[in-house]
Amino acid sequence: MFFVASKLVGFVIQPLNLIALFLLVGLVASLVRLKRLAVLFPALALLILVVSAWTSTGSVLLEPLEDRFARPAVPPEDVKGIIVLGGFFEGGINLVRHGYELNDSADRIVEAVILARRYKVAEIVVTGGNGSLLLAGEGDAVTAPRLLGALGIARERLRLEMRSRNTYENAVFTRDLVKPKPGEKWLLVTSAFHMPRSMALFRKAGFDVVAWPTDYRTVGNERLSLARDNAIDCLQNMTLAIREWVGLAAYRLSGKIDHVFPAPQ
Repeated sequence: MFFVASKLVGFVIQPLNLIALFLLVGLVASLVRLKRLAVLFPALALLILVVSAWTSTGSVLLEPLEDRFARPAVPPEDVKGIIVLGGFFEGGINLVRHGYELNDSADRIVEAVILARRYKVAEIVVTGGNGSLLLAGEGDAVTAPRLLGALGIARERLRLEMRSRNTYENAVFTRDLVKPKPGEKWLLVTSAFHMPRSMALFRKAGFDVVAWPTDYRTVGNERLSLARDNAIDCLQNMTLAIREWVGLAAYRLSGKIDHVFPAPQ
């Protein structure tokens, strides 16, 4: 139930979907002669569009998420394994074409390969099934061996968790798969903006991991202003920021994490 509700809420709160919804409400209000609502909702839609596409608001909201967890100043030694969270493949395309097409979060798997070459005996855990509510797609853990094999990573080093549909399931199913022992060092690789929620969920699952963020979307000194980036990137940043902040709140309210904005220990 939580999975379905999270996907529905996530769909509605995306800026473009909110804009379309408010325009629709405004149109209906106009047809039934509710003049105030017919003006209010299109005005709200225009406001969301302007703020999301032509200001730096999305980047300002993303930056504290990205800055919350940093990589260790000194890379750890004796790393047992590298966990990379899914979300970096185009699952629908790969299901049909049997390749390994990547999306905007591809830095996750690139960083995992770099770490795999640094820690030559560490296990590589790819966690992620098909997280879409409606669309058919190949899970990232299903696709990953094709790409990692092509990049020279031995199949014997891979541990694949193919069932998870969201970050909560990533944490729980990965813990059950690898059964970490006290004192083992496991690196967690995911997008920097996604790291606070990921770390909170792995902690709640009793899996002590070391944050290894990648895929940064902000420059580190964001200020609220007119956008310096293109409108599409601004919209994407706003969408990611809203999803993460709402996700943190929802996971805290549901008891799946202990803090709404977890901090490094």
